[in-house]
Amino acid sequence: MTLQHRIKRLVPLAFGMGVLLAGVSAHAQAVGEVEFARGVGFAQTPGQVPRTLGKGLSLKEGDRLTTSEGASAIIKLDDGTRMTVRPNSEMVLQQYHFKENAPDNSMLMQLVRGGFRAVTGLISKNAPEAAKVRTSTATIGIRGTDFDARLCVNECGAESSRVQESARPNAVQASAKVVNAQGVLNATDTSGTRRRLVDGGSVYPGDVVETNPGTRAVLAFRDDTRITLGQSTRFRVDNFVYDNQNAGEGRFLASVLKGTVRALTGLIAKANNRNVGFSTATATIGIRGTGLDIACSGPCAEEPSTGDDSGLSVFTWLGSVSVQQTGTTALEVLQAGQGLFISGNGVRQFSTEPASDVPRPDTVTVPPKLFSSDNVSDNEQGLFVFVRDGHIEIATGSDILELGRGEAGFAGNNGNTARPGLIPKFLDFDKMPLPTSRNPLLVSVLAEAGVKPSNQCK
Repeated sequence: MTLQHRIKRLVPLAFGMGVLLAGVSAHAQAVGEVEFARGVGFAQTPGQVPRTLGKGLSLKEGDRLTTSEGASAIIKLDDGTRMTVRPNSEMVLQQYHFKENAPDNSMLMQLVRGGFRAVTGLISKNAPEAAKVRTSTATIGIRGTDFDARLCVNECGAESSRVQESARPNAVQASAKVVNAQGVLNATDTSGTRRRLVDGGSVYPGDVVETNPGTRAVLAFRDDTRITLGQSTRFRVDNFVYDNQNAGEGRFLASVLKGTVRALTGLIAKANNRNVGFSTATATIGIRGTGLDIACSGPCAEEPSTGDDSGLSVFTWLGSVSVQQTGTTALEVLQAGQGLFISGNGVRQFSTEPASDVPRPDTVTVPPKLFSSDNVSDNEQGLFVFVRDGHIEIATGSDILELGRGEAGFAGNNGNTARPGLIPKFLDFDKMPLPTSRNPLLVSVLAEAGVKPSNQCK
Protein backbone atom coordinates (compact mmCIF):
# COMPACT_ATOMS: atom_id res chain seq x y z
CA MET A 1 0.00 0.00 0.00
CA THR A 2 1.45 3.40 -0.98
CA LEU A 3 1.94 6.27 1.45
CA GLN A 4 -0.80 8.28 -0.27
CA HIS A 5 -3.26 5.43 0.09
CA ARG A 6 -2.43 5.10 3.79
CA ILE A 7 -3.03 8.80 4.33
CA LYS A 8 -6.32 8.72 2.42
CA ARG A 9 -7.51 5.77 4.48
CA LEU A 10 -6.44 7.13 7.85
CA VAL A 11 -7.36 10.84 7.61
CA PRO A 12 -11.14 10.30 7.24
CA LEU A 13 -10.99 7.93 10.21
CA ALA A 14 -9.20 10.53 12.32
CA PHE A 15 -11.61 13.30 11.30
CA GLY A 16 -14.63 11.10 11.90
CA MET A 17 -13.81 10.15 15.47
CA GLY A 18 -16.44 11.26 17.95
CA VAL A 19 -15.71 13.22 21.08
CA LEU A 20 -14.72 10.65 23.74
CA LEU A 21 -14.61 12.86 26.80
CA ALA A 22 -17.59 15.15 27.21
CA GLY A 23 -16.82 18.70 28.12
CA VAL A 24 -13.16 18.62 27.11
CA SER A 25 -12.12 22.15 26.23
CA ALA A 26 -10.07 23.25 23.28
CA HIS A 27 -7.29 24.03 25.74
CA ALA A 28 -6.69 20.51 27.02
CA GLN A 29 -3.78 20.03 29.40
CA ALA A 30 -0.44 19.11 27.82
CA VAL A 31 0.80 15.75 29.14
CA GLY A 32 3.87 14.91 27.06
CA GLU A 33 5.29 14.82 23.56
CA VAL A 34 6.24 12.60 20.65
CA GLU A 35 9.90 11.56 20.72
CA PHE A 36 9.93 9.54 17.48
CA ALA A 37 7.51 8.88 14.65
CA ARG A 38 7.70 6.80 11.51
CA GLY A 39 5.01 6.49 8.86
CA VAL A 40 1.53 7.94 8.98
CA GLY A 41 -0.04 8.66 12.35
CA PHE A 42 -2.22 11.27 14.04
CA ALA A 43 -3.06 12.72 17.44
CA GLN A 44 -6.53 14.23 17.82
CA THR A 45 -7.87 16.19 20.75
CA PRO A 46 -11.67 15.81 21.02
CA GLY A 47 -13.41 18.48 18.97
CA GLN A 48 -10.27 19.51 17.10
CA VAL A 49 -8.61 18.57 13.81
CA PRO A 50 -6.03 15.75 13.80
CA ARG A 51 -2.35 16.61 14.18
CA THR A 52 0.30 14.59 12.35
CA LEU A 53 2.53 12.57 14.67
CA GLY A 54 6.06 13.89 14.50
CA LYS A 55 9.04 14.46 16.75
CA GLY A 56 8.33 17.22 19.28
CA LEU A 57 4.53 17.20 18.82
CA SER A 58 2.84 18.14 22.11
CA LEU A 59 0.32 15.60 23.41
CA LYS A 60 -2.76 16.55 25.42
CA GLU A 61 -5.11 14.87 27.85
CA GLY A 62 -7.88 13.26 25.83
CA ASP A 63 -5.79 12.79 22.69
CA ARG A 64 -6.58 9.79 20.51
CA LEU A 65 -3.44 8.41 18.87
CA THR A 66 -3.69 6.37 15.67
CA THR A 67 -1.01 4.73 13.56
CA SER A 68 -1.42 3.21 10.10
CA GLU A 69 0.07 0.03 8.70
CA GLY A 70 3.86 0.17 9.02
CA ALA A 71 3.76 3.29 11.19
CA SER A 72 4.88 3.66 14.81
CA ALA A 73 5.60 6.35 17.37
CA ILE A 74 7.40 6.69 20.69
CA ILE A 75 5.79 9.06 23.17
CA LYS A 76 7.09 10.40 26.48
CA LEU A 77 4.71 11.60 29.19
CA ASP A 78 5.52 14.12 31.89
CA ASP A 79 6.06 11.55 34.66
CA GLY A 80 8.69 9.74 32.58
CA THR A 81 6.41 7.08 31.11
CA ARG A 82 7.54 6.06 27.60
CA MET A 83 5.50 4.06 25.12
CA THR A 84 6.09 2.68 21.65
CA VAL A 85 2.75 2.72 19.84
CA ARG A 86 2.71 -0.15 17.35
CA PRO A 87 1.47 -0.11 13.73
CA ASN A 88 -2.30 -0.31 13.15
CA SER A 89 -2.96 0.84 16.68
CA GLU A 90 -5.37 3.22 18.34
CA MET A 91 -5.19 4.42 21.93
CA VAL A 92 -6.63 7.28 23.96
CA LEU A 93 -4.94 9.29 26.71
CA GLN A 94 -8.22 9.43 28.60
CA GLN A 95 -7.08 10.89 31.92
CA TYR A 96 -3.67 12.13 32.98
CA HIS A 97 -2.85 14.11 36.11
CA PHE A 98 0.75 14.51 37.23
CA LYS A 99 2.46 16.94 39.54
CA GLU A 100 5.67 16.01 41.27
CA ASN A 101 5.04 14.65 44.79
CA ALA A 102 1.28 15.20 44.48
CA PRO A 103 -0.87 12.56 46.25
CA ASP A 104 -3.55 12.36 43.54
CA ASN A 105 -1.50 11.63 40.40
CA SER A 106 -3.25 9.27 38.00
CA MET A 107 -3.12 7.88 34.47
CA LEU A 108 -5.87 6.13 32.54
CA MET A 109 -5.47 5.03 28.95
CA GLN A 110 -7.71 3.13 26.57
CA LEU A 111 -6.23 0.67 24.08
CA VAL A 112 -8.81 0.40 21.29
CA ARG A 113 -6.81 -1.80 18.91
CA GLY A 114 -3.24 -2.84 18.20
CA GLY A 115 -0.69 -2.61 20.96
CA PHE A 116 2.23 -0.86 22.61
CA ARG A 117 5.48 -1.39 24.50
CA ALA A 118 5.80 0.64 27.72
CA VAL A 119 8.22 1.61 30.44
CA THR A 120 6.17 3.38 33.09
CA GLY A 121 7.21 6.39 35.14
CA LEU A 122 6.62 8.02 38.51
CA ILE A 123 2.83 7.77 38.63
CA SER A 124 2.73 3.97 38.76
CA LYS A 125 5.90 3.68 40.86
CA ASN A 126 4.62 5.97 43.60
CA ALA A 127 1.03 4.67 43.76
CA PRO A 128 0.24 1.08 42.72
CA GLU A 129 -3.42 1.79 41.92
CA ALA A 130 -2.89 5.05 40.02
CA ALA A 131 -2.10 3.81 36.49
CA LYS A 132 -4.37 1.66 34.32
CA VAL A 133 -4.99 0.73 30.69
CA ARG A 134 -8.50 -0.29 29.70
CA THR A 135 -9.34 -2.52 26.75
CA SER A 136 -12.55 -4.12 25.53
CA THR A 137 -11.31 -7.38 27.07
CA ALA A 138 -9.71 -6.45 30.40
CA THR A 139 -8.13 -3.72 32.49
CA ILE A 140 -4.37 -3.67 32.95
CA GLY A 141 -3.29 -2.50 36.41
CA ILE A 142 0.24 -1.10 36.23
CA ARG A 143 2.41 -1.47 39.34
CA GLY A 144 5.56 0.35 38.18
CA THR A 145 6.78 -1.84 35.35
CA ASP A 146 8.17 -2.52 31.88
CA PHE A 147 5.71 -4.42 29.69
CA ASP A 148 4.09 -5.06 26.30
CA ALA A 149 0.37 -5.31 25.53
CA ARG A 150 -1.36 -6.51 22.34
CA LEU A 151 -5.00 -6.80 21.39
CA CYS A 152 -5.00 -9.72 18.97
CA VAL A 153 -7.64 -10.50 16.36
CA ASN A 154 -6.11 -12.69 13.65
CA GLU A 155 -2.68 -11.17 13.06
CA CYS A 156 -0.73 -12.30 16.14
CA GLY A 157 -0.67 -15.99 15.34
CA ALA A 158 0.48 -15.18 11.81
CA GLU A 159 3.34 -13.12 13.25
CA SER A 160 4.40 -16.01 15.47
CA SER A 161 4.38 -18.41 12.53
CA ARG A 162 7.04 -16.28 10.83
CA VAL A 163 9.42 -16.49 13.83
CA GLN A 164 12.04 -19.21 13.34
CA GLU A 165 13.13 -19.42 16.98
CA SER A 166 11.46 -21.81 19.43
CA ALA A 167 9.07 -20.48 22.03
CA ARG A 168 10.41 -20.25 25.59
CA PRO A 169 8.64 -21.69 28.65
CA ASN A 170 6.51 -19.11 30.44
CA ALA A 171 7.99 -19.97 33.84
CA VAL A 172 7.20 -18.00 36.98
CA GLN A 173 10.51 -16.62 38.22
CA ALA A 174 9.23 -15.37 41.58
CA SER A 175 9.81 -17.41 44.73
CA ALA A 176 6.56 -16.14 46.21
CA LYS A 177 3.69 -13.75 45.60
CA VAL A 178 1.87 -11.52 48.05
CA VAL A 179 -1.71 -12.22 49.10
CA ASN A 180 -4.01 -10.57 51.66
CA ALA A 181 -1.79 -7.53 52.11
CA GLN A 182 -3.17 -4.92 54.50
CA GLY A 183 -1.15 -1.73 54.84
CA VAL A 184 2.17 -0.67 53.33
CA LEU A 185 4.54 -3.44 52.28
CA ASN A 186 7.93 -2.98 50.58
CA ALA A 187 10.72 -5.15 49.24
CA THR A 188 14.40 -4.29 48.80
CA ASP A 189 16.42 -6.39 46.34
CA THR A 190 20.10 -7.32 46.46
CA SER A 191 21.09 -4.14 44.60
CA GLY A 192 19.36 -1.97 47.21
CA THR A 193 16.41 -1.02 44.99
CA ARG A 194 13.23 -0.61 47.00
CA ARG A 195 9.76 -1.24 45.55
CA ARG A 196 6.18 -1.21 46.83
CA LEU A 197 4.39 -4.56 47.03
CA VAL A 198 0.65 -5.10 46.73
CA ASP A 199 -1.46 -8.24 46.31
CA GLY A 200 0.00 -10.36 43.53
CA GLY A 201 3.43 -8.72 43.79
CA SER A 202 6.46 -10.98 43.31
CA VAL A 203 9.21 -11.74 45.83
CA TYR A 204 12.58 -13.07 44.61
CA PRO A 205 15.64 -14.67 46.27
CA GLY A 206 17.62 -12.04 48.15
CA ASP A 207 14.61 -9.76 48.69
CA VAL A 208 14.09 -8.24 52.13
CA VAL A 209 10.35 -7.82 52.68
CA GLU A 210 9.38 -5.21 55.24
CA THR A 211 6.00 -4.36 56.75
CA ASN A 212 5.09 -0.99 58.21
CA PRO A 213 3.38 -0.54 61.59
CA GLY A 214 -0.21 -1.74 61.25
CA THR A 215 0.63 -3.84 58.18
CA ARG A 216 0.32 -7.57 57.67
CA ALA A 217 0.59 -9.80 54.62
CA VAL A 218 0.96 -13.40 53.48
CA LEU A 219 3.67 -14.70 51.15
CA ALA A 220 2.52 -17.70 49.10
CA PHE A 221 5.53 -19.65 47.77
CA ARG A 222 5.60 -21.84 44.68
CA ASP A 223 6.07 -25.01 46.77
CA ASP A 224 2.91 -24.19 48.82
CA THR A 225 4.85 -22.76 51.76
CA ARG A 226 2.85 -19.96 53.41
CA ILE A 227 4.44 -17.18 55.46
CA THR A 228 2.35 -14.65 57.40
CA LEU A 229 4.19 -11.43 58.24
CA GLY A 230 3.09 -9.32 61.19
CA GLN A 231 3.54 -5.59 61.54
CA SER A 232 7.01 -3.96 61.72
CA THR A 233 8.61 -7.15 60.40
CA ARG A 234 11.70 -7.65 58.21
CA PHE A 235 11.94 -11.02 56.45
CA ARG A 236 14.56 -12.10 53.88
CA VAL A 237 14.37 -14.90 51.30
CA ASP A 238 17.97 -16.13 51.37
CA ASN A 239 17.62 -19.04 48.94
CA PHE A 240 14.67 -20.58 47.15
CA VAL A 241 15.00 -23.29 44.52
CA TYR A 242 12.00 -25.36 43.47
CA ASP A 243 11.07 -27.65 40.60
CA ASN A 244 7.65 -29.25 40.98
CA GLN A 245 8.98 -32.36 39.23
CA ASN A 246 11.73 -32.82 41.84
CA ALA A 247 10.81 -31.17 45.13
CA GLY A 248 13.46 -33.16 47.03
CA GLU A 249 16.21 -31.18 45.33
CA GLY A 250 14.58 -27.89 46.32
CA ARG A 251 15.91 -25.47 48.89
CA PHE A 252 14.18 -22.96 51.15
CA LEU A 253 16.30 -20.81 53.46
CA ALA A 254 15.01 -17.60 55.02
CA SER A 255 15.95 -15.13 57.74
CA VAL A 256 13.68 -13.44 60.27
CA LEU A 257 15.49 -10.16 60.82
CA LYS A 258 12.84 -8.56 63.01
CA GLY A 259 9.21 -8.89 64.00
CA THR A 260 6.75 -11.78 63.84
CA VAL A 261 6.38 -14.59 61.33
CA ARG A 262 3.91 -17.47 61.18
CA ALA A 263 4.99 -20.22 58.78
CA LEU A 264 3.51 -23.36 57.26
CA THR A 265 6.15 -25.24 55.28
CA GLY A 266 5.35 -26.78 51.91
CA LEU A 267 6.45 -29.43 49.44
CA ILE A 268 10.21 -28.88 49.77
CA ALA A 269 10.06 -29.58 53.51
CA LYS A 270 7.87 -32.63 52.97
CA ALA A 271 10.30 -34.06 50.40
CA ASN A 272 13.57 -33.13 52.17
CA ASN A 273 13.30 -31.18 55.41
CA ARG A 274 17.09 -30.86 55.68
CA ASN A 275 16.92 -28.27 52.90
CA VAL A 276 14.54 -25.96 54.79
CA GLY A 277 15.42 -23.61 57.63
CA PHE A 278 14.96 -20.22 59.25
CA SER A 279 17.78 -18.12 60.68
CA THR A 280 17.88 -15.28 63.18
CA ALA A 281 20.76 -13.47 64.88
CA THR A 282 20.08 -15.60 67.97
CA ALA A 283 19.45 -19.11 66.63
CA THR A 284 18.91 -21.35 63.62
CA ILE A 285 15.62 -23.21 63.29
CA GLY A 286 15.50 -26.53 61.46
CA ILE A 287 12.20 -27.69 59.96
CA ARG A 288 10.59 -31.13 60.03
CA GLY A 289 7.35 -30.54 58.09
CA THR A 290 5.98 -27.85 60.30
CA GLY A 291 3.75 -25.00 61.33
CA LEU A 292 5.48 -22.56 63.64
CA ASP A 293 5.51 -18.99 64.97
CA ILE A 294 8.66 -16.89 65.31
CA ALA A 295 8.92 -13.56 67.14
CA CYS A 296 12.20 -11.66 67.01
CA SER A 297 13.01 -8.48 68.94
CA GLY A 298 15.83 -6.89 70.92
CA PRO A 299 19.08 -8.90 70.63
CA CYS A 300 17.44 -11.24 68.10
CA ALA A 301 16.84 -8.24 65.83
CA GLU A 302 20.32 -6.89 66.67
CA GLU A 303 18.71 -4.07 68.62
CA PRO A 304 18.91 -3.06 72.31
CA SER A 305 16.85 -5.13 74.71
CA THR A 306 13.44 -3.66 75.54
CA GLY A 307 12.72 -5.78 78.62
CA ASP A 308 12.05 -9.34 79.74
CA ASP A 309 9.97 -10.12 76.64
CA SER A 310 12.76 -9.05 74.28
CA GLY A 311 14.48 -11.87 72.41
CA LEU A 312 13.60 -14.86 70.21
CA SER A 313 10.38 -16.81 70.69
CA VAL A 314 9.68 -20.04 68.76
CA PHE A 315 6.41 -21.95 69.09
CA THR A 316 5.40 -25.05 67.12
CA TRP A 317 1.73 -25.70 66.36
CA LEU A 318 2.24 -28.47 63.80
CA GLY A 319 5.01 -31.03 63.37
CA SER A 320 8.34 -30.32 65.06
CA VAL A 321 11.39 -28.06 64.82
CA SER A 322 14.96 -28.06 66.09
CA VAL A 323 16.45 -24.89 67.56
CA GLN A 324 20.20 -24.36 67.74
CA GLN A 325 21.30 -21.30 69.65
CA THR A 326 24.03 -19.27 67.97
CA GLY A 327 27.49 -20.19 69.27
CA THR A 328 26.43 -23.61 70.61
CA THR A 329 26.14 -27.14 69.22
CA ALA A 330 23.20 -28.27 71.33
CA LEU A 331 19.83 -28.79 69.63
CA GLU A 332 16.48 -28.24 71.32
CA VAL A 333 13.66 -30.22 69.65
CA LEU A 334 10.16 -28.76 69.96
CA GLN A 335 7.05 -30.83 69.26
CA ALA A 336 3.61 -29.41 68.50
CA GLY A 337 2.39 -27.36 71.46
CA GLN A 338 5.90 -26.55 72.71
CA GLY A 339 7.78 -23.27 72.65
CA LEU A 340 11.21 -21.87 73.46
CA PHE A 341 12.25 -18.35 74.46
CA ILE A 342 15.86 -17.18 74.16
CA SER A 343 16.88 -13.86 75.73
CA GLY A 344 19.83 -12.23 77.43
CA ASN A 345 18.61 -13.79 80.68
CA GLY A 346 18.81 -17.35 79.37
CA VAL A 347 16.55 -19.97 77.79
CA ARG A 348 13.14 -21.11 78.97
CA GLN A 349 10.44 -23.38 77.61
CA PHE A 350 6.71 -22.60 77.46
CA SER A 351 3.58 -24.42 76.32
CA THR A 352 0.98 -21.69 75.76
CA GLU A 353 0.59 -20.48 72.20
CA PRO A 354 1.51 -16.77 72.04
CA ALA A 355 -1.27 -14.36 71.20
CA SER A 356 -1.16 -13.08 67.62
CA ASP A 357 -3.10 -10.50 65.64
CA VAL A 358 -2.31 -12.19 62.29
CA PRO A 359 -3.95 -15.40 61.02
CA ARG A 360 -2.25 -18.75 60.86
CA PRO A 361 -1.13 -19.27 57.26
CA ASP A 362 -3.08 -22.52 56.96
CA THR A 363 -6.31 -20.51 57.32
CA VAL A 364 -5.52 -18.12 54.44
CA THR A 365 -7.16 -18.68 51.06
CA VAL A 366 -4.65 -18.36 48.20
CA PRO A 367 -5.86 -17.32 44.72
CA PRO A 368 -5.78 -20.30 42.33
CA LYS A 369 -3.83 -18.68 39.46
CA LEU A 370 -0.75 -17.31 41.22
CA PHE A 371 1.52 -19.90 39.60
CA SER A 372 -0.78 -21.70 37.16
CA SER A 373 0.03 -22.58 33.55
CA ASP A 374 -2.43 -23.12 30.71
CA ASN A 375 -2.43 -24.13 27.07
CA VAL A 376 -3.03 -20.87 25.19
CA SER A 377 -2.38 -20.66 21.46
CA ASP A 378 -0.78 -17.60 19.85
CA ASN A 379 -3.82 -17.65 17.53
CA GLU A 380 -6.24 -16.82 20.35
CA GLN A 381 -8.20 -13.58 20.17
CA GLY A 382 -7.97 -11.25 23.14
CA LEU A 383 -5.42 -9.34 25.22
CA PHE A 384 -1.86 -10.63 25.58
CA VAL A 385 0.60 -9.04 28.03
CA PHE A 386 4.31 -9.72 28.53
CA VAL A 387 6.11 -8.29 31.58
CA ARG A 388 9.79 -7.57 31.12
CA ASP A 389 10.09 -6.23 34.68
CA GLY A 390 7.77 -5.24 37.53
CA HIS A 391 4.21 -6.30 38.24
CA ILE A 392 1.03 -6.25 36.13
CA GLU A 393 -2.52 -7.17 37.08
CA ILE A 394 -4.94 -8.25 34.35
CA ALA A 395 -8.53 -7.93 35.57
CA THR A 396 -11.73 -8.87 33.77
CA GLY A 397 -15.28 -8.79 35.07
CA SER A 398 -14.88 -12.30 36.46
CA ASP A 399 -11.16 -13.04 36.82
CA ILE A 400 -7.80 -11.63 37.92
CA LEU A 401 -4.31 -12.69 36.84
CA GLU A 402 -1.12 -11.39 38.49
CA LEU A 403 2.06 -11.29 36.39
CA GLY A 404 5.66 -10.71 37.48
CA ARG A 405 9.01 -10.36 35.77
CA GLY A 406 9.37 -12.58 32.69
CA GLU A 407 5.72 -13.72 32.70
CA ALA A 408 3.14 -13.56 29.93
CA GLY A 409 -0.61 -13.53 30.46
CA PHE A 410 -3.82 -13.63 28.45
CA ALA A 411 -7.40 -12.38 28.84
CA GLY A 412 -9.91 -13.83 26.41
CA ASN A 413 -12.99 -12.15 25.03
CA ASN A 414 -15.06 -14.43 27.30
CA GLY A 415 -13.56 -12.85 30.44
CA ASN A 416 -11.28 -15.74 31.37
CA THR A 417 -7.60 -15.18 32.12
CA ALA A 418 -4.71 -17.60 31.71
CA ARG A 419 -0.93 -17.86 31.90
CA PRO A 420 0.23 -19.50 28.63
CA GLY A 421 2.60 -22.43 29.01
CA LEU A 422 4.90 -20.80 26.44
CA ILE A 423 5.68 -17.11 25.96
CA PRO A 424 3.88 -16.06 22.75
CA LYS A 425 6.50 -15.61 20.05
CA PHE A 426 4.93 -12.46 18.64
CA LEU A 427 5.62 -10.86 22.04
CA ASP A 428 8.95 -12.46 22.89
CA PHE A 429 10.45 -11.66 19.48
CA ASP A 430 8.72 -8.34 18.84
CA LYS A 431 10.67 -6.33 16.23
CA MET A 432 9.32 -2.96 17.31
CA PRO A 433 11.87 -0.76 19.14
CA LEU A 434 11.58 -0.47 22.89
CA PRO A 435 10.49 2.96 24.07
CA THR A 436 13.93 3.44 25.64
CA SER A 437 15.77 2.65 22.39
CA ARG A 438 18.53 5.18 21.60
CA ASN A 439 18.07 4.79 17.85
CA PRO A 440 14.54 3.54 17.13
CA LEU A 441 14.81 4.21 13.40
CA LEU A 442 17.88 2.00 13.10
CA VAL A 443 16.20 -0.74 15.13
CA SER A 444 13.12 -0.56 12.89
CA VAL A 445 15.09 -0.67 9.65
CA LEU A 446 17.28 -3.56 10.80
CA ALA A 447 14.22 -5.48 12.01
CA GLU A 448 12.52 -5.10 8.64
CA ALA A 449 15.71 -6.42 7.03
CA GLY A 450 15.69 -9.42 9.37
CA VAL A 451 18.70 -8.23 11.39
CA LYS A 452 18.57 -7.97 15.16
CA PRO A 453 21.14 -5.64 16.75
CA SER A 454 23.42 -7.54 19.13
CA ASN A 455 22.74 -5.08 21.94
CA GLN A 456 18.95 -5.13 21.67
CA CYS A 457 17.22 -6.55 24.73
CA LYS A 458 13.71 -7.90 24.92
